[in-house]
Amino acid sequence: MSDKSTDISQDIVWHDHSVDRSMREQVLGQRGCVVWFTGLSGCGKSTVANALDVMLNQQGRATTLLDGDNVRHGLCAPPAVLAGEHGQDFSDRFGLGFGAVDREENIRRIGSVAALMAGAGLITLTAFVSPYRKDRERVRKIVNAAGGDDFIEVFVDTPLEICESRDPKGLYKKARAGEIKNFTGISDPYESPEAPEVRLDGGAGRTIAELAAEVRDYLEKRSRI
Repeated sequence: MSDKSTDISQDIVWHDHSVDRSMREQVLGQRGCVVWFTGLSGCGKSTVANALDVMLNQQGRATTLLDGDNVRHGLCAPPAVLAGEHGQDFSDRFGLGFGAVDREENIRRIGSVAALMAGAGLITLTAFVSPYRKDRERVRKIVNAAGGDDFIEVFVDTPLEICESRDPKGLYKKARAGEIKNFTGISDPYESPEAPEVRLDGGAGRTIAELAAEVRDYLEKRSRI
């Protein structure tokens, strides 16, 4: 049972900065937001996000891209990565695996970081499987907490059979062989977005450039760029 008299969470206060969000956005000439790409492994979300990042960069926009694998190297590293540098107790407590609870914390951390970046006026692109609706909705609340509508969910809707046929990392093959547990689409569910801001048809034979341009056009429509 927690002792309220020693609960330091009561002493944590949000501090407003002298340079606020509107000032940063005025300098950048854009409105910050989080473009959250979600979909099965191999659906093309990272590839499309990278293509969009290039397009926006060429237009002189200030962007950043958070990618699932890259984040797992540091912010959301698994226990095996942390153990060598920090020891077993630390890695057991703060390292994240791929079970449901670990995935929930993985997405919470990323969502919080993405919200800070959007608050700095950056167009923040993210590419994560993020298979559970409740986790994505929590991120939406985190990002929109400032009173805006900064969270833009982009569902890269590619059929499982196409994702599995690509299998660039050989993950589906390992999952089918039972070598990977809790693999989304095989031994763990993917809960498709019910009302994403943008739905990209990843199985219709369209080019990556066309899919990225569709998201860019949506950002223009929403006056984000």
